Amino acid sequence: MTSVSSKTAVLTVHRTLAWETREVAAPGPREVRVRVGRIGVCGSDVHYYTHGRIGRFVVEGPLVLGHEVSGVVDAVGAGVTRVRPGDRVALEPGYPCRRCAYCKSGAYNLCPEMTFMATPPVDGALSEYVLWPDDFVFPVPDSVSDDAAALLEPLAVGVWAARKGEVRPGYSVAVLGAGPIGCTTIMAARAAGATTIIAVDLEDFRLELARRVGATHTFNARSGDALAFIRELGAAQGGLPLSHGGVDVAFETAGSLPTTRLSMSAPKPGGVAVLVGLPPDPEVSLDIVGAASREVTLRGVFRYANCYPAAIGLVASGAVNLDALVTQRYAFGQTPEAFEFADREKRASMKVMIDVG
Repeated sequence: MTSVSSKTAVLTVHRTLAWETREVAAPGPREVRVRVGRIGVCGSDVHYYTHGRIGRFVVEGPLVLGHEVSGVVDAVGAGVTRVRPGDRVALEPGYPCRRCAYCKSGAYNLCPEMTFMATPPVDGALSEYVLWPDDFVFPVPDSVSDDAAALLEPLAVGVWAARKGEVRPGYSVAVLGAGPIGCTTIMAARAAGATTIIAVDLEDFRLELARRVGATHTFNARSGDALAFIRELGAAQGGLPLSHGGVDVAFETAGSLPTTRLSMSAPKPGGVAVLVGLPPDPEVSLDIVGAASREVTLRGVFRYANCYPAAIGLVASGAVNLDALVTQRYAFGQTPEAFEFADREKRASMKVMIDVG
């Protein structure tokens, strides 16, 4: 096997994507070379494109973006048995050291040596070809579209969030932020058995899509008091006083200060708040006393672990519809335009997809 030339979109400076041709080596032992087919544009990609950093991760040199990836196996290295050339696959975009205590316990998302696509200084997949470890390359059945295979990544976040929230049949949940991660959290919570699913957002466009993918109730926070709506609905459904209204689990999925605060207040006494998004300021003022007095459990989410098989199964079975999230599509040569659109039209788009080939 030999290397291949790969057209690649590279973030060189602020808001500038330049085209380069890079050589992608033949796969080594336990490696897979994938011909990239689809890339989903994630909010983190756009943030690196526009701001050059997310928290402690700073773009200090040329960086390839893109971590929501699907494609076709081009070549495999020695020892690879789970996939072969021609297989349609999805790539889980992070791989750990596999040796530390976190990895050995199954919590590999907390591995201190995690390598994650499009997180500085690790390059992502906005390229015609990528190399990746075989144990993080997953074959997908024909019932899963190329778009959906790429969007298994945000669905994995939703699956992990639902697991962290321990959603059970009959549960009520509130999803605070109806963007792509909010919608995949809705899907995962519904698949886990939640029967009351409240989506809260500021945009009717997103709330309408949230209903399409599983929300039973929606509330535009521009129109009134979201907390009052959640508590009144919970009290009425449970036959409880208003003071005990709320949901079993509240998911913060917008990454904003107001929704972070709301996530602490929305659970009923004894409920759970799951922080999926991250507010821009790491130091925030929260009503911890109020949450503690109601015995609300607070849980954080950092990426996911061991969720791709479940995500593939959900899509393949028809339990979730990831294709419903795709609102715009661009050719690979239009990658700069795709990023500008994703940044400019946040209120009118859900998921922008790039067709690499």
